[in-house]
Amino acid sequence: MTARATAYPAGAGPADDEAPAPAPAATPAVGSRRLDGRALRTHLGTAAGVVILGALLWRLGTGALLDGLRRIDTGAVLAALGIGAVTTVLSAWRWQLVARGLRIRLPFGPAVADYYRALFLNAALPGGILGDVHRAVRHGQSAGDLRRGVKAVVLERVAGQIALAVFGAAALLVLPSPVRDDVRAAAPLAALAGAGILAVVLAVRMNRAPGRRRTALRTSLDEARQGLLSRQAGPGVALSSALVLAGHLAMFVVAARVAGSAASVAVLVPLAVLALVAMGLPLNIGGFGPREGVTAWAFGAAGLGAGSGVAVAVVYGVLSFVASLPGAVVLVARWYAGLRGYPRTVAASPPPSDAVNSANTAEKESARLASSSFPFSADPREGRPMTPDSV
Repeated sequence: MTARATAYPAGAGPADDEAPAPAPAATPAVGSRRLDGRALRTHLGTAAGVVILGALLWRLGTGALLDGLRRIDTGAVLAALGIGAVTTVLSAWRWQLVARGLRIRLPFGPAVADYYRALFLNAALPGGILGDVHRAVRHGQSAGDLRRGVKAVVLERVAGQIALAVFGAAALLVLPSPVRDDVRAAAPLAALAGAGILAVVLAVRMNRAPGRRRTALRTSLDEARQGLLSRQAGPGVALSSALVLAGHLAMFVVAARVAGSAASVAVLVPLAVLALVAMGLPLNIGGFGPREGVTAWAFGAAGLGAGSGVAVAVVYGVLSFVASLPGAVVLVARWYAGLRGYPRTVAASPPPSDAVNSANTAEKESARLASSSFPFSADPREGRPMTPDSV
């Protein structure tokens, strides 16, 4: 990273006797270390996913996996697209409710399109969250409030994780699964650990300056309440989260049937919960990695065969990717729309007599075309390209 020189007005500069300050020189190094750390975490997560998949295929072979993939037919693809459409529309509705609670505008149609595009980018790019980052930044910029746009996406995803945690804990405590006894034994310890973490967080916040502490805590709690627990948003957020989770479980059952598993739904549901929890770990390639490892162990412990578990998890990943493919259509359509909009902008040129202004305008339009032709733009007009490091 190149250090930036300090700009001074024309005819002005630093005083001759002014001592050089070391702090500005160190700032770029700190930023570089942060960017390097983010890139390193992304690469480590991708490498971990590759290692997990490689170890599973080396240990269990590819027979069950290939057999499960060969079983994917037109009916399975249509089922994946149908379930994906329902869960995506409900997720977009949840996002709209959270955004409305935070008092920022989000039309339903663009929300569905942006959610589809985010799902496709999550599945196609390493890390599994870059689509959500793009969705948050783009909505925040288009709404004129980047912080609340990002907060809306964070709270929307938190609502889904809360639904998974609540239902998952109940399912793993009640339904027969390889970890039911362990979950029952660990539940009190987990509750104590959660209370301890909450106490540490509160203690850290208490060490802040009184005014800043109260303001930050009040703002965070008010936004969480408005986005998730208010009378207008709360019921819809809870309903949509429950239905979206049911859609993910249904997709897992479909994947199990496609892979040849005849286990009952009551047996598959807790295994699906474990797979969904593993998908949240940042050590995957588009979701692949920990999900396959956990599902292989869970199926093996349940007496269903570890190889069958890998096949079910991989088929689930393929069907989930198929369900996100409409997002690729949204991506290409908006990119093409940005390209087609360029000639109409160039046509509105200044009068020929003003040669200087004409040259400047042409230069700006050329720069705008170069940026708007990139499909992963963070700007609502598909302008400036967005990368993970820039966010």
